[in-house]
Amino acid sequence: MMNTQITMQLIQILEKTVSPDKNELLSAKNYLEQAAESNLPEFLKALSDILVTVTNSPVARMAAGLQLKNHLTSKDETINLQYQQRWHQFPDEIKEYIKKNILDALGTENTRPSCAAQCVAYVAVTELPINRWGILIQTLVNKVVNEGSSEMDREAALEAIGYICQDIRYGVLENQSNQILTAIIHGMRKQEPSNHVRLAATTALLNSLEFTKANFEKDVERNYIMEVVCVATQSPDTQVCVAALQCLVKIMTLYYQYMEPYMGQALFPITLEAMKSENDQIALQGVEFWSNVSDEEIDLAIENQEANDAGRAPQRVSKHYARGALKFLVPVLVEKLTKQDECEDEDTWSPAKAASVCLMLLATCCEDEIVPHVFPFIKDNIESADWRFRDAAVMAFGSILSGIEANTLKSLVEQAMPTLIRLMYDQSVNVRDTTAWTFGRICDIIPEAAINKTYLQPLLECFIQSLKAEPRVAANVCWAFIGLSDAAYEAAEATDGETPETYCLSPYFEYIITQLLETTDRQDGNQGNLRAAAYEALMDMIKNSPLDCYLIVQRTTIVILERLNQVLQMENHIASHNDRHQFNDLQSLLCATLQSVLRKVREDDAPQISDAIMSALLTMFSSSSGKTGGVQEDAFLAVSTLVELLGLKFVKYMDAFKPFLYMGLKNHQEYQVCCAAVGLTGDICRALKQLIIPYCDEIMNLLLANLQEPTLHRSVKPQILSAFGDMALSIGGEFVKYLRMTMEMLIVASRLEVDPNSFDMVEYQNELRESVLEAYTGIIQGLKGVEKTPNPDVFYLEPHLGYIIVFLKQIAVEGENSDSMVASAAGFIGDLCSAFGPRLLSFVDDPTITQFLAEGKRSKASRTKSLCNWATKEIKKLREHQTIAQ
Repeated sequence: MMNTQITMQLIQILEKTVSPDKNELLSAKNYLEQAAESNLPEFLKALSDILVTVTNSPVARMAAGLQLKNHLTSKDETINLQYQQRWHQFPDEIKEYIKKNILDALGTENTRPSCAAQCVAYVAVTELPINRWGILIQTLVNKVVNEGSSEMDREAALEAIGYICQDIRYGVLENQSNQILTAIIHGMRKQEPSNHVRLAATTALLNSLEFTKANFEKDVERNYIMEVVCVATQSPDTQVCVAALQCLVKIMTLYYQYMEPYMGQALFPITLEAMKSENDQIALQGVEFWSNVSDEEIDLAIENQEANDAGRAPQRVSKHYARGALKFLVPVLVEKLTKQDECEDEDTWSPAKAASVCLMLLATCCEDEIVPHVFPFIKDNIESADWRFRDAAVMAFGSILSGIEANTLKSLVEQAMPTLIRLMYDQSVNVRDTTAWTFGRICDIIPEAAINKTYLQPLLECFIQSLKAEPRVAANVCWAFIGLSDAAYEAAEATDGETPETYCLSPYFEYIITQLLETTDRQDGNQGNLRAAAYEALMDMIKNSPLDCYLIVQRTTIVILERLNQVLQMENHIASHNDRHQFNDLQSLLCATLQSVLRKVREDDAPQISDAIMSALLTMFSSSSGKTGGVQEDAFLAVSTLVELLGLKFVKYMDAFKPFLYMGLKNHQEYQVCCAAVGLTGDICRALKQLIIPYCDEIMNLLLANLQEPTLHRSVKPQILSAFGDMALSIGGEFVKYLRMTMEMLIVASRLEVDPNSFDMVEYQNELRESVLEAYTGIIQGLKGVEKTPNPDVFYLEPHLGYIIVFLKQIAVEGENSDSMVASAAGFIGDLCSAFGPRLLSFVDDPTITQFLAEGKRSKASRTKSLCNWATKEIKKLREHQTIAQ
């Protein structure tokens, strides 16, 4: 036990954590950090003493609770796990002491929210999954339901339950869901006199809905829960009402199939009334409810279609609530669209924005049925004298585009074109912004209406002029340019895969590029995401450029290169953190744009500019900003495009570039950078072929070290395996020296077992398996060589054939394989047959593999089908050869 003097000193320090004096704050922070470092268990014990002692000042108790909580949990998942493991290592008597104190502190604080409740929850989240602190849930429930409990007791216990439910791993509390629900429903009852308690209970219900599935499956229990929630939505206390509506929103998503008995008499009237509310928080939940209904019914329609295609009955069916409610919902939603705030911050979520999203979802869900409900409003208000109604009419039009059938939509958009073009010159910035957004939607959803000859020129004129408008308007125009350039390119005449000679934007191409370049240079380009949007539009225009615009593409390459060099010279003049951030963003954008223009540069033009480009990129890598993740990643991707373009000629840059490539491969903290470096390594191997040999030892050491690095993000590892295949294919027999280590890594990767219920992990396993197949294919093709007679180096693989076949059978047996996985496996089987000849027959002449290839031959993907056919023929050849030999 800490002595009284030290405890008093700690209390004084804790009280200084809210001091307005910066020096006092800093010294308090330093003191607390040192105390935690010198003896954390004793420090936490002392904090729990201060928290539980009611005679201490509210400030000291609250600060003690916060300190305690911050040493129990972290928002960073990795740190959080470390904290949990650290807690388990504390002596048992200290853990029990702290647990008793934080539990005793529940209900004794006079500040909200309860710090003790948070501490209890974070210890619970650590201990309950390993069957510790078994009495906790019952203790909390008793604090809520016992007649003698004070208001603070009930509120704090429910808060703790809410926090636990929010953060506990799925499945841990399922056996205690009845007890938890008993406490929650008790706290939500009409008879509960305290709104604070009702709010804590309703919030706890919101957090516990996932694991009360068993209760929702029973009619009596579900009826009772639904009744209590519906009654709570009528609470005069806004916070309780909002929390109860949030429960309904979530219940609708989780338990859609059980909602029919409640829809007509309760859910529909409650949520419609909420939508009409003048209180934004309440209205938002009402709108959210119907957005969720639409979302759910869109999914059900997809499931239904898939079931029909497969000739089976769907597991769940839609009740078409959205269709039934359309005529009541649309008038309220369009009325909400007129309540927009002129100076609203883009990030503020308002009923007007929510109504727009809800209309989009309703349109996708109900399709053409929405048109007669929305169009009268659009017609009546699109020419209104009040900007709010003009804006709402355009927003309604833009929102419903995604659901309408193509022919209906085309004629509606073509009729609206003259009005919309006129509105791009409206005096209200809001109307212009919404119209530009609507054009973005038109170019995305029904682009043929935008490139219609009648309107193309006036449309481009208003777009170009709007690039000089307010940043948010100009950014939406940039988005529209992306859709426009995609549409023009797709509509151009060209043979498959060939670049078209010309397209409808050719006469305007140079002017559009010039204007977009000017837009990227605007002083206010960092507002409304404008600079990034303009660069993206520029990249898209370049990507979709036809042959007759090639000269402009060449000129743009030079402009981007000049800009990159100018930016690099500014490096030493950066003063503030904000400037640094913008400077890094600009370099990333320039690298991405460089990548885009390089993709269009012709191979014979590349050597003329490659020195200048590589020189700029090397300067960037060696600058201080070149050490930051985002910039490095984009620079690697730009190098990758140059490698593709130059092929063998890239070798002249390798000595200067390799330190930066190796630096990227060692960057475990910023895994996206490491991933880009690994991808680039594969590209360089493929481009340089045998010329990569002098660098292979170093590269292989780094790749193998990465595979064994536990802190490296798992997404990099499949890329590394694929890079092995690229290297083996490039250097052929020289790969033999790396074969043993590589094969060990591939066998470990192919044996990874995952939880079949975790979608993420199953997806990762499939990605890993596909990369293993790519590696094996590269290795066998590299060692075998291209001659008719296989190179003897391939026989170094023979000792590993047993493992390889087990892996192939595993893929075959475990089903659910993508077309690309089946194609890779079949191609590899074919390669094995042609490399090893008759000695492979005993391995592949197997019903599992025969069945797998037979199923693959029925694939709709032509590559999969032809590779399965080829592999089958190769096996057949081996059988025939054996028959002849016998």
